[in-house]
Amino acid sequence: MLAGLFFGIMLGCFYLGKTVSPTYVLEQMTIDVHTDDLERSYYIYKETPRYIQLVNEYDAILTSSTVDYWNTYQKEPLITEEFTINPSTQTVTQRSLVKHWKWWSLLPAFVAILLCWTTKEPLSALFGGILAGALLLGQYNITEDVLVRHVSSTSSAGVLILYLWLLGGLLGMWNRTGAAKAFAQFMTTHFVRGPKSAKLVAWGLGVLFFQGGSISTVLVGTTVKPLADKQKVSHEELAYIVDSTASPIASQIALNAWPAYVQSFIYVAGVSFLATESDRITFFFKSVPFCFYAILAVLGTFLLSIDKAPLINKQLKSAIQRSRTTGELDAPGASPLAAKELESHDIPEGYSPHVIDFMAPLIVLIVTAIGTFVAYGSPQVRVAFALSLATSMGLAIARGMTLKDTIQGIGTGLKSIVMGSIILMFAMIIGRVSQETGGGTYLVSLLGDALPYFLLPVFLQILTIIIGFSTGTSWGTYAVAFPLAMPLAWAIAQSHGLAHPELFMTICFAAVMDGSVFGDQCSPISDTTVLSAMCTGCDLMDHVKTQIPQASQAAIIAAVLWTTIAWFTA
Repeated sequence: MLAGLFFGIMLGCFYLGKTVSPTYVLEQMTIDVHTDDLERSYYIYKETPRYIQLVNEYDAILTSSTVDYWNTYQKEPLITEEFTINPSTQTVTQRSLVKHWKWWSLLPAFVAILLCWTTKEPLSALFGGILAGALLLGQYNITEDVLVRHVSSTSSAGVLILYLWLLGGLLGMWNRTGAAKAFAQFMTTHFVRGPKSAKLVAWGLGVLFFQGGSISTVLVGTTVKPLADKQKVSHEELAYIVDSTASPIASQIALNAWPAYVQSFIYVAGVSFLATESDRITFFFKSVPFCFYAILAVLGTFLLSIDKAPLINKQLKSAIQRSRTTGELDAPGASPLAAKELESHDIPEGYSPHVIDFMAPLIVLIVTAIGTFVAYGSPQVRVAFALSLATSMGLAIARGMTLKDTIQGIGTGLKSIVMGSIILMFAMIIGRVSQETGGGTYLVSLLGDALPYFLLPVFLQILTIIIGFSTGTSWGTYAVAFPLAMPLAWAIAQSHGLAHPELFMTICFAAVMDGSVFGDQCSPISDTTVLSAMCTGCDLMDHVKTQIPQASQAAIIAAVLWTTIAWFTA
């Protein structure tokens, strides 16, 4: 039956790709343009200058009328991007032509999520979503046009090096030296006395590793899993704590790359408090106290850690009871992403495990990540993991392990994480395919300007939740939503004559930030969701199903708070 469903969906996607024409949408954004010594115009894109050719606004090719013509007669666009300058105001507008297939644009995410829920097998589900998007886009050579093209990108190569080689090698070394076991024994002796204190360690490390996202989930999950397993903390509990103290805490303690990235999307012409880069970064930090979902998510995991959570969903409560009474850390029939190779220790004869085997590489990793952030403004995560792995290898050899045993340990780690890395890579690819089909663009285009001003923050929250959940990326959602949400918020504030427009903009900004984080965090196709399950040994869909109800409580309370504050901005 499932095979029939799969082939039926693929056939439908192939038919849609052949018969449905895309709709082109003109997006406009005012940008900061600079001039170099040779009088060439450029703007900063992903921290590097991008040179552009400016066109007089009155000579623009990309206009509403030309786009309407191309859509009406199904013509191929002449160009897809144009930079125009207004002679009177000297403002530069970036005009981009993007396309979508209306509701069909959501097919890649919809297919992946549907298959995840029905098959409970993430690898085939993600591939199904990728295949659906490729057929809709008319990319029939799946290997070359989709998989190779995305995997061969710089960002994908970085992920493979980090999570397959470096993380796998480090996990293998910790297994070979018995470091994880030694750390668990050390923490049990000096701090951990039961499930509550084990969860508190996980929560505290989640706050400590405030770089957020994937680095937090990897560090916290791999560090705490051995001692949490020993204290009968269910994998569903641990995965929730790890996931909900990753991106949420990164948006609160934003001494990371988030402000620099987000500020590039929130420029609004004529708004003085968003005029320069420093103004926009200042605005980011002023908005942090209004990111209510992030605050409540971190608070919720703390309350769960001390067993004081007021509302726990039925499945999570069942997982807690199961693990405490039977010692079963996973639900019956679960398929944990953690590999069996790392469940048992294969310490060479004559080697004595010590907590230093765990702590020294961990300290090197943390110090390097924070030090490079202070020095360069961005943490050098791969450098940090590479030095940590080198430290683990060097220490093991210095303490008597042979080079052969060391390499065997790394090999075991690499084998253990191959499947998780493939799932992670597929999750990244489907996010990019969803962006190419224009799902996020179409959802944003549905937003009308007749919406009551006090409902705009909640509408933006819901919209970004859908986009984030469908694409599995919060940063990708920011790129789609912020350039439209911020000008819209300012226009509504002006049209309604709000007494506190900056506060209203702040609330809308926080709604987009938190909605994107919530959608990404709860999506089964998100890299952080996959990593949280992988590094805590949890079944992916069990993690998703137990996390969504808990996270939704925080999201609902946040929505009420934003609406209340927005009402009083008039």
